[in-house]
Amino acid sequence: MRRIPHGLYASLFGVVHLILTTNVLLVVGCLPLVAILITTDPVGSWPLIAVALPLCAPAVRGAFAVFAEQRRGGSAILRTFWRAWRSGWGRTTVAAAIATAVVAVALADLRFLAPTQIGVVVIPLLAVVVLLVAGTLPVVLVALVDAPGTRLAAACRTAAYLAVRRWHLTLASLVVLVVQAGLFTLSPALALGVSAAPALYLVWSNARYTLLPALPADHPVVA
Repeated sequence: MRRIPHGLYASLFGVVHLILTTNVLLVVGCLPLVAILITTDPVGSWPLIAVALPLCAPAVRGAFAVFAEQRRGGSAILRTFWRAWRSGWGRTTVAAAIATAVVAVALADLRFLAPTQIGVVVIPLLAVVVLLVAGTLPVVLVALVDAPGTRLAAACRTAAYLAVRRWHLTLASLVVLVVQAGLFTLSPALALGVSAAPALYLVWSNARYTLLPALPADHPVVA
């Protein structure tokens, strides 16, 4: 019987360590939202969720920075996460707050216009807006990680254009996020403790590939 190489054990341990550590950091960074989701009914507490959701964006940015650092061969998970969270807190939160506000208004309009005749025309447009904004935000966060000097407006314009151009990757990321949200409703412990980091890694990978045409090495995103 052939012995399993020691390098394989080290690689598996590294992956497990990356997943578990990133999950813990995500829970800590998203603690307000996690507390609201666990202790309240999301249907009735959606205003609180809308307020807390942007506060999670720096933690997601930190996870994206960890993934990028691991891809370059780095291993400092905690330091990378904290540095990305601290350095990009302001712009990341602003981007997420704008996206959350647009989605919240669009969903409220969807609910209000659903029983009306005009809803037949307006609802598909609002649905497209929701999907576009939700699909663009991860690309924006990746842009702010890989090109931290880029202006937020330029990153948003470029991310929106590329998210539409590579719609299949955007759609795949949205499906991953929906599945992760569904898993959270069924088993919060499993979603937060195991699958959060792998799900975000898939989203990061898709967003990173989406952004590549506008992200030459050592250059900011161009609009």
